[in-house]
Amino acid sequence: SGTPTFGICLGHQMLGLAVGAKTKKMHQGHHGANHPVKDETTGKVEITSMNHGFAVDQATLPKGATQTHVSLFDGSNCGISLDGKPVFSVQYHPEASPGPRDSHYLFKRFADLMRANKGT
Repeated sequence: SGTPTFGICLGHQMLGLAVGAKTKKMHQGHHGANHPVKDETTGKVEITSMNHGFAVDQATLPKGATQTHVSLFDGSNCGISLDGKPVFSVQYHPEASPGPRDSHYLFKRFADLMRANKGT
């Protein structure tokens, strides 16, 4: 619909499923703080908080969905965006501030998308 959307944690998995990707059960999951995640769009590494036992299977992402973040612990998918749409998501909790501000740029990105799509 073009509505700006920012999925966090389960919202990330739901977005993946909604576009046709699959999720897979992780061997141990990711729980707690201090999980390093690489933003593949900038090359920067963030320290994140996570709490999940399933991950979006990056091998099943359809055309038009791009992996944006990856776990440096196990290579699992930690973020996607939809090409040409104001839609993105991350598997971790940017609001938890473990970095302490490593992931705050995501909220600015979302606010910018809302401003840019106001009235559309």
